[in-house]
Amino acid sequence: MSDRTPAGQFLDAAIGLLQRVRDEEAERIAAAGTLLADTVAAGGRLFAFGAGHSSLAAQDLVYRAGGLALMNLLAVPGTVGVDVVPATLGSALERVDGLAIVVLDSSPLRSGDALIVISLSGRNALPVEMAAHARALGVRVIGVTSVAYATGTTSRHASGTFLKDHCDIVLDSKIAVGDAELTLDTVAAPFAPASTVVTSALLQAVMATTAGVLADRGIEPPLLRSGNVDGGHEWNGLIFDRYADRIFYRH
Repeated sequence: MSDRTPAGQFLDAAIGLLQRVRDEEAERIAAAGTLLADTVAAGGRLFAFGAGHSSLAAQDLVYRAGGLALMNLLAVPGTVGVDVVPATLGSALERVDGLAIVVLDSSPLRSGDALIVISLSGRNALPVEMAAHARALGVRVIGVTSVAYATGTTSRHASGTFLKDHCDIVLDSKIAVGDAELTLDTVAAPFAPASTVVTSALLQAVMATTAGVLADRGIEPPLLRSGNVDGGHEWNGLIFDRYADRIFYRH
């Protein structure tokens, strides 16, 4: 029996989006996971970037149990989540031309590394320039976005392009323009965003692929264990020592 409460409708919508991602993005998920595995095997480093709420999915990949130890957060001050005050400043910074270039040129990224750029709309200057400049530096770029925005909105970058136009691989989260799954006649605005749960699941599928590809090649994936299980801290210490030159969140 279908649950027609708002909670049930939202969960059904999220499940439907996850099923679409599983069925429609499988080939690109495999390609993205393989790209990251190739980077790890070749001695490269891994980075993830997202602004605003897109940063939640990036942070979900970094320094976590069951995750790849080599994934580093590429942070742009003032845009990582909603900790900046006022919170609207973060949205404004996403539209500043040249900010991404300054950040990248001051970052440890180098040719041969891989960067995941997460932006739901993909229309603002920050993610567009982040992807374009990273590729110019010889970095492989995986973009995670809602492709629908490229036809349902206009770009805010001077080039008129979107994040999807500057990536080696594009993963489509399938989120509708506006990021709200529910409407009610008695509520003026649509509500219940699903982008965080879908984007995080999409990226964890990529990480699982990376670990599997490395294992298939006879390479032990550099995975972290929970610090809340016996032996977890000791295991992680060994991983940190082994890959110290490719992990930047401990420096």
